[in-house]
Amino acid sequence: MADNQFTTHTELFDLSGKYALVTDAISDAPAWIGNGRYDVLAMNQLARALYSPVLADPRRPANTARFVYLNPEVARDFFVGYDQIAGDVAAKLRMEAGRNPHDEELITLVGELSTCSELFRQRWASQDVRLHRSGRKRVRHPIVGQLNLDVESLELPAEPGLHLNVYTAPAGTPTADNLALLAS
Repeated sequence: MADNQFTTHTELFDLSGKYALVTDAISDAPAWIGNGRYDVLAMNQLARALYSPVLADPRRPANTARFVYLNPEVARDFFVGYDQIAGDVAAKLRMEAGRNPHDEELITLVGELSTCSELFRQRWASQDVRLHRSGRKRVRHPIVGQLNLDVESLELPAEPGLHLNVYTAPAGTPTADNLALLAS
């Protein structure tokens, strides 16, 4: 894969076992590996518990952009600040389209979202481009309630376009306590 800057869908599935070892090694924080299309390629157990609403869609790989735009009622309940999340997702997809304009799976995803979501069409038409690697993510989990998580997204240099996303919370906070409950 070193000769090709971008990985294909099939190659990503081949990598998922390798990266499951990486995410599973992180036991005290939700961790998952994804690409610029918002495909979820590997997750540890705590990330699976955290992102259970996203994983309810049986299609694999799970895709958070589809969740945000094609399941907006559940996504609005899950993501605190849904409107910001929706804007960020469209902006990052637009950035990915600029980075890899011939990615057939990205073209298909954008077509699907454009066909099925008026909100996506509006956000896509705004031509916003945005990249964020760290920040705060607030979710409302159906079992443990609201979680205010710090997120770091780390690029995997050996696999261009893939990122390890790790969510943390300071010890002693209600979010840390609720993450521990979710992990049990």
